[in-house]
Amino acid sequence: MRTIGIVGCGYWGPNLVRNFSSLSGCEVKIICDSDPHRLKSMASLYPNIEQTTDYTELIEDKSIDAIAIATPVRFHFEMGMQSLLAGKHTFIEKPMVRNVREGLILINTAQSRNLTLMVGHTFIYSPAVEKIKQIIESKEIGNIQYIAARRLNLGLFQKDINVAWDLAPHDLSIINYLLSECPISVNCQGKAHIVKDIEDITNIVLNYPNGRFATIQSSWLDPNKVRDMTIVGSKKMLVYNDLEPMEKIKIYDKRVEIPPHYNTFAEFHYSYHYGDMYAPYIKQYEPLKLECQHFLECIETGEEPESSGIEALKVVQILEAASQSIKDNGARVILKSLEHFASRVN
Repeated sequence: MRTIGIVGCGYWGPNLVRNFSSLSGCEVKIICDSDPHRLKSMASLYPNIEQTTDYTELIEDKSIDAIAIATPVRFHFEMGMQSLLAGKHTFIEKPMVRNVREGLILINTAQSRNLTLMVGHTFIYSPAVEKIKQIIESKEIGNIQYIAARRLNLGLFQKDINVAWDLAPHDLSIINYLLSECPISVNCQGKAHIVKDIEDITNIVLNYPNGRFATIQSSWLDPNKVRDMTIVGSKKMLVYNDLEPMEKIKIYDKRVEIPPHYNTFAEFHYSYHYGDMYAPYIKQYEPLKLECQHFLECIETGEEPESSGIEALKVVQILEAASQSIKDNGARVILKSLEHFASRVN
């Protein structure tokens, strides 16, 4: 039986409490939040779980094996370090930290103490994303040419991070997972319309060494809630709409073909192929529950989580580069190689 403490009972923390509480082999002993009113609300739902406004109680409680952190990102590094230094396995919601340097320190600390460090990139545990990865690896849609992701809604406005840091981690983690490849450079443009210097709409472009690219549009200032991703392959095209209750994935047998041989311009004609569309069956289950279960399993086995500190560091690196690009009016920012970071955390 693993005992866990959870800090942060705002937007996402209650979901962690619900899922960890539902798992066998896990006991949520205590929840923490700086707001007593939130704790009172949680107490009505979970009367057997202790509540506190003092995070040090979780740190000093030797019966607690692990801590899950679901606070604003500005607290992630300090709380994560306190947890790891106290010898506790640590789960941190996305984004892991505010910059690459903080991420490296957390990773080093976890490795040196043989502790599990995992980050809440929930979408890579979803059955839809797992199905897309299987489709890509099967080469059914051919070679990936580009990916276009949109994550739009009206609010919720953050005070300490811009919309890219708030929403884009979902799409970045999905794209990294699907492609198993990191971009070589980032361009980003953004505008702050509501709060000064906090962009509420951003457009990120990821450039890859083989010439393909991905775009991510994020917005807190859109009338409609949009959660979709288009993946264009050389054979077929795939659309992933997370807001669809059942048919989240649709595969379109559409493509453009260039004639292999021609001698004159008159002989040159593009061939547009229009085939059927189908929606593959996807088994439905809650990704967050699987993510929480995976955290417990990694603690037991010592295996590296799918959303490990290293994987989360890749997302933070891209976000940090995007922020720099915004400051430089959309200029290209070159990303350092993964080997550069790996050599600093081993």
